[in-house]
Amino acid sequence: MALTRRRPAIDPVRWQAPPVDPLPAFPSAQLALIRVPGGEPEDVVVDPEGCLWMGTLDGSIVRLPPGGGPEVVANTGGRPLGLAVARSGRLLVCDSPKGLLALDTATGEIETLVDSVAGRALQFCSNVTETADGTVYFTESTSAFTVADYVGAILEARGDGNLYRLDPDGTVTCVVDGLYFANGVTPTADGSALVVAETQGRRLSKYWLTGPRQGSVTPLAVNLPAMPDNLSTGPDGRIWCAMVTPANPLADRLAAGPPVVRKVIWQLPKPLQPKPAAVVWAVAFDPDTGDAVAGLRTEHPSFSMVTSAVEAHGRLWMGSIGAPYLGYTDITATAL
Repeated sequence: MALTRRRPAIDPVRWQAPPVDPLPAFPSAQLALIRVPGGEPEDVVVDPEGCLWMGTLDGSIVRLPPGGGPEVVANTGGRPLGLAVARSGRLLVCDSPKGLLALDTATGEIETLVDSVAGRALQFCSNVTETADGTVYFTESTSAFTVADYVGAILEARGDGNLYRLDPDGTVTCVVDGLYFANGVTPTADGSALVVAETQGRRLSKYWLTGPRQGSVTPLAVNLPAMPDNLSTGPDGRIWCAMVTPANPLADRLAAGPPVVRKVIWQLPKPLQPKPAAVVWAVAFDPDTGDAVAGLRTEHPSFSMVTSAVEAHGRLWMGSIGAPYLGYTDITATAL
């Protein structure tokens, strides 16, 4: 008889969720689905050869070559989340709880780059990118939980997410802390800043890499009506953001209320805990103004909870933690 895994304790605080500002009415695009071995491809990225790469629920790293079918290249032994193609050709992999990894895409060999920060195990490495000078930046959604207990982090409502810099010499520095479930990170097309998503904070911010604001953080898109997840930079410079689920007014009220209520909810069996709304939602934001400039919002009987969105081959490709599929639609279908 299998033992039930014991959930870690949570220590919630009262927290005031941001208000909700509306976004434009997006088109309801037609979707096509590709079944991915391993299930739930959380992030999807494209390499210079046009191959799509995904990390799946069972730990697999899956490649989808142009015109071909999905193939398993490696397995991390954890849960691969955010991905990025490095200048070296290796695939950078955020894994929870393994840490920040690098995959040799030719041999399938995996190297651990970062598994601890300041003597503390890296619990929830979430997303990663590399800048032109070889510097790697990665997010940690929460320092308290692994991905298996991400709901606990949301219920706690503590700003214990971080953005880290990994220098070429191996030095790791926390450059931004206090983030509310740090998630996607992607550079602007001109390399002047990184855009960072806070899923619980429902906002996108810029961390400036150059210029007079270097090292500071400024808002880009705030009071979002949904929970932003992974990010990618489109060929035209716009920032694609996966919206995993709409903002939940009940969850917002719970966050502002007595913490003991959330402790009780955390101990409920999963079927009795609140469920995210099942939608398909992705938005492209202008990297300078933060205005929504393209996107889609629809429902599909077999696909929801979009966690990544990337442009490739004239399509918008979407990963999910709610389905064993990679979804896609014609990029022209996302025009406002």
